[in-house]
This record gives sequence, structure tokens and C-alpha cells, in this order.
Amino acid sequence: MGYMYLCPNCKTNRSRFNLIEQVVHPIKVNPQSGEVISDYTNHEVEAFHMKYKGPQYRVQCGVCGVVEDERTFKKFAESNQQ
Repeated sequence: MGYMYLCPNCKTNRSRFNLIEQVVHPIKVNPQSGEVISDYTNHEVEAFHMKYKGPQYRVQCGVCGVVEDERTFKKFAESNQQ
């Protein structure tokens, strides 16, 4: 890890965070029943199924509980160095 974080919400927490790793499981479901038709975990997705392009990590402030993209916490720390 090795990054400085600062909560953009409470603006005081620089030390207590929960790192949330986002694990993607692409699936196809039946629109009427909600039953999983296909699980693409180990395979390529179909032609019209967009691959996930979001962040690998999200961060939760251990003080106020706000959850944001990891970049938000890093950038806020960079712009508010002590």
C-alpha cells in the first residue's frame, strides 16, 4: 500500500481506514426469474457484455464511515499535507 490517506468527509482521519477490494464476478441472469444463466468467472464474456472498468479498491473511513474511490483519499491527502 504505502499511500497517505485523508478522509474527504470528516477531514481529520489520516490513520484508520478499511480497504475494500472489489472482486468482479460477471454473470448473466434470466430477466424474469433472476436465475443465473451464465457465470463468466473463468471465461471471456459474451460480445455485448461490457467488462468491469472500475477501481480495484475502495476505501472506507474508519471514523465517519464514508466510502469513496481510493484516489479520492490519496488526492485529498496530497492537497492537504501537514
